Formats: sequence, structure tokens, C-alpha cells
Amino acid sequence: MAIRSNHYDAAFEQYLRGRRVPYVAVDEQRRALAADASLKSFDFIVSRPGGGSWLVDVKGRRFPTAGGGRWESWATAEDVECLLKWETAFGQGSRSVLAFAYDLAEGETAGYDEPLVWGDRRYAFFAVTAADYATAMTSRSESWATVHLPRADFERLRVPFDDLL
Repeated sequence: MAIRSNHYDAAFEQYLRGRRVPYVAVDEQRRALAADASLKSFDFIVSRPGGGSWLVDVKGRRFPTAGGGRWESWATAEDVECLLKWETAFGQGSRSVLAFAYDLAEGETAGYDEPLVWGDRRYAFFAVTAADYATAMTSRSESWATVHLPRADFERLRVPFDDLL
């Protein structure tokens, strides 16, 4: 297992290992060149059932948020743009996805029957394909160049990550 300082990425990697899903952790410290452009790296290449790969960018969030039961689904516009470019570069059979890793508050299940318990934290993982995300996203902060999904769209588009495996 790669050494990861981000507990969300480390938990997601543990989640994949626990399910015995073939994956490759991507070296995030270097931007890669694809078609003569510098692209932000994603976090994992995960084997898809029946062939192909999921190109996964993990987004760690807390649930519920400090102000209530909101599902945070924000990312940078660059995250979404680069995932779609990677999907094209990898070709047929590869799909890019945002994996929302939620660090669950005590007693919270986020609808998961069995959240991943790792260390002293509990996690739930949901996915939205980058293509679906791009179609429904709206601006969250122009100054930070962040986007998000309105609550109804996020609830409609997200699936438990297990559904992709």
C-alpha cells in the first residue's frame, strides 16, 4: 500500500484492498503530460468488472457537515475537466469518476449498512461519473474555481462505490 498522508485517500485504498479489487495508486506528486497538455493527476486506476478501468479522483468530505446534514459534493472545475481528458486519453473501456469519501460522525451511517472502519474513523464511499457531474455541476465559488452538484442532482447521480465494483 502506498504511503498516503491524506486519510481519505488511505481509507479508500484500504477499502479497495479489503474488497480485493485490482487497482494502481497514481503518483500524485507529478503532473502528467497527455496530448501535449499538463493534466492534474487522479488518485487510482481501478479495475472494472468485465474489463476497462475506473479513473478515480477521491474527494474527502465530512458527514454531516458542521452546519447540518448537508452532503458536500464540491470539486474544482480543473478536477472535472482533467478527469474527462484522462478518460479520452485512456480510451474505450475507461471511465472517470469522482469518489466522495465521507468521514462519518459518531453514530452516522450515511445509509451504508457497513461503513468502512479504519483506524479510529468510519467511512462511506459514493461515486459520480465525471460525465454526469459535468452535465449537472454549477459554480460554487468563482474565486476558488470550485463547482458542486445541487443536492437533488447529487442524490440522483451518486451511487455507493460498491455498485461500480
